Amino acid sequence: MREIKMIGLDLDGTLLNSEKKVTKYSEEVLKEAIRQGVTVLVATGRPLSGVPEFMREFPGMRYILTANGARIYDRKDGEKLLFSHLLSNEDASRVLDIFEEYDTLRDVYYDGVGYANRAAIEQVEKYYPEPGMREYIRKTRKRVDNVRDKMKEFSFGMDKIQAVFADLDERKEAMRRLKETTNLAVTGALVNNVEVNAAGVNKGNGLLELGKLLGITKDEIMACGDGLNDLVMLQTVGFGVAMANGHEEVKKHADYITLTNEENGVAKAIEKFVLR
Repeated sequence: MREIKMIGLDLDGTLLNSEKKVTKYSEEVLKEAIRQGVTVLVATGRPLSGVPEFMREFPGMRYILTANGARIYDRKDGEKLLFSHLLSNEDASRVLDIFEEYDTLRDVYYDGVGYANRAAIEQVEKYYPEPGMREYIRKTRKRVDNVRDKMKEFSFGMDKIQAVFADLDERKEAMRRLKETTNLAVTGALVNNVEVNAAGVNKGNGLLELGKLLGITKDEIMACGDGLNDLVMLQTVGFGVAMANGHEEVKKHADYITLTNEENGVAKAIEKFVLR
């Protein structure tokens, strides 16, 4: 029985069910883990503004890892920024050059906020087949006329840039091009999206960095995820848990496969491996 002192939790497809909610059962298990002294935190690809309020205000949950590890916040002093590893505007512009060649809904994340083209948001159904994701995008994205023009307003780097593709073959081609022509962190959480961060940025490195600050070793960290942007996280930490509904590549590299996000899979894994 390993001792787990920190748990990093992906949201979409992992902790959240299809209604983008946490069940009462899972909520109670998280609270019990926190009562037992475990550091439990969100480890998401979402920007800070996209993290649901009920998770940002979750009792005893002090830290939040966002944008695949580009930013980590401490809630103790009003969401104080602990770490940031940002993508330069020059690199982001080169990524956007590629994304613009395809039929995509493009997002840029600056300082915890996601911006997207107004016209693309108006046809969100074209890019997001899942109703819960459509609603999330509509609620959280700041609409702009053109994300490239928006980028010119910021002199500092961005958290992340992503594109959601209408065509899966185009998505595959764009991902291949980005991996071949850049040294950036290129991944995806959905079957039809591509996410790009600064080189070396991923959820796993973010958890390790926070662990060093808190005196928690790699072997004492557990993480739960389902998507390809969770793969490195599960490989990096001491104990990686994949969801039964997760990507096959993620499940192949996990230490344990739990139930689906509709079956309280995260809570079941925490009960099995963490709670005393």
